[in-house]
Amino acid sequence: MIASWYEILLICGIILLPICYETSHKFRYNFKFFVYYFAVMINSLILIPAMLFRAKDVRNLVWAGSFCRHISTVLGLRWELRGAEILSRDEAYVIVSNHQSSLDILGMFDFWHVMQKCTVIAKKELLYTGPFGVAAWLAGLIYIDRKNPAKAHSVMNDCTDMLKEKRIKLWVFPEGTRRNTNEIHAFKKGAFHVAVSSQLPIMPVVYSSYSTFLDDKAKILNNGHVIVTTLEPIETKGLTTEDIPALMERVRNVMIETFKATSKEIEVKYGVNGNGLATTLNSGGKGRFRYLDELIKPKLGGGGAGGGDAGSPLVSNGSSVKQMVPPLVPDGVHRRKD
Repeated sequence: MIASWYEILLICGIILLPICYETSHKFRYNFKFFVYYFAVMINSLILIPAMLFRAKDVRNLVWAGSFCRHISTVLGLRWELRGAEILSRDEAYVIVSNHQSSLDILGMFDFWHVMQKCTVIAKKELLYTGPFGVAAWLAGLIYIDRKNPAKAHSVMNDCTDMLKEKRIKLWVFPEGTRRNTNEIHAFKKGAFHVAVSSQLPIMPVVYSSYSTFLDDKAKILNNGHVIVTTLEPIETKGLTTEDIPALMERVRNVMIETFKATSKEIEVKYGVNGNGLATTLNSGGKGRFRYLDELIKPKLGGGGAGGGDAGSPLVSNGSSVKQMVPPLVPDGVHRRKD
């Protein structure tokens, strides 16, 4: 009798899950993030034994990418990488990127095999996030204490010799805190101190806005398309610490220009505005909100009506989008071959 009640509860759960997923955007938001984090934890547990054989080797992150990149498909996210030929160069760089959400990491997983040798500056709190923190440590992530800026700068500067010797890229989110506000916020100096002190070029990488599919305040996470643009590196040879403020401004300005252009391209492609989710939800209720999700969904799926092949160009040749907003990096567009 007890077993039968468990079976009934299980059946009810199976029935209610898709209903809640389709009718409640808050449930769908929390469920997608649960799937994201749970899948990363499971993959971390699987990878830890293998990573032990080459502990602290940044190439372990390529393994992590190959395991975790499929999470994006489950969540309905597509990443279009432009400038893959720049990102794949076998040289040491300090990569600076805008930071909108923890979903940024999913984008990195999608093209980590392009970067090959790249590590990340992360807050030390991540070290204590169970299997993920351990796997990240084994994969060579560099943890810093953001509450102690002097110690954080010291750790970052100490890693420069390793970067040069092994031609490793160092990925930094100079905004610090992730904020999905449809803009690129002021930068902190840490990444630029490392670049100038080591005389390594800065490579800007720009994610287009998430505002057309993600709203953390309203608890909305729909299917989405993100353009990730790798820009030509900016040299730091001959620069000193006195040049850092001007360097920061220069890098941020070129990233803002790219951010606005690629975000506009997405908005035009899918017929939404810069605050598509919030505006749609608030102005028309749940019905209008669902329309935005269905608007993007057919263009992201593989095969079937309105879907197209998964390896086909995400921006069609001759489309009005290309005519209005030409790609910033026309060559070297990378797409997954799943």
